[in-house]
Amino acid sequence: MPVALDNSQLIYRALKACGIQLLSALPETWLVHLIQIAEDDPQMMLVRLAKEEEGVGLSAGAHFAGVKSAMLMQNHGFLAAINGIVSFAHLYKIPLLMLISYRGTFGERDPWQTQGGSVTEPLLRALNIPYSFLDAPESVEKRVRQAHTLAESSLQPVALLLTRDLMWVE
Repeated sequence: MPVALDNSQLIYRALKACGIQLLSALPETWLVHLIQIAEDDPQMMLVRLAKEEEGVGLSAGAHFAGVKSAMLMQNHGFLAAINGIVSFAHLYKIPLLMLISYRGTFGERDPWQTQGGSVTEPLLRALNIPYSFLDAPESVEKRVRQAHTLAESSLQPVALLLTRDLMWVE
């Protein structure tokens, strides 16, 4: 599979360094290694979701219980979770760290991914959700730490967009 295992491990180590103990996810090609690493780690609780919006409630419950969490999703999953993000995470000040595979941008081969890619950033801006890109191995640890810190200090959703340059091996 052409998904970068080394970079997935790097992202996972950065999440663990932030004290993340719970991850929620649906199956997604670019996230396959991250999900498998979490599943194999006895110190991580991985919750497989039926739909992405469930992850918002799960992260809220974790926050109220004092457990740090993150959501793994594709950008189409982000679109599916917008109601929960707006009506729950924003409203009740939930520090929601979202790692979103940024499909549908330059180099995308799957036509069904392109529409989600074209609206992800405009929607993040419209929802006033700070975001950054994970696009190079050397910046992963710092950006994950900074995003987690911002989510925790501002009590709001924050997104990291996982790019093709980081997640895919050509």
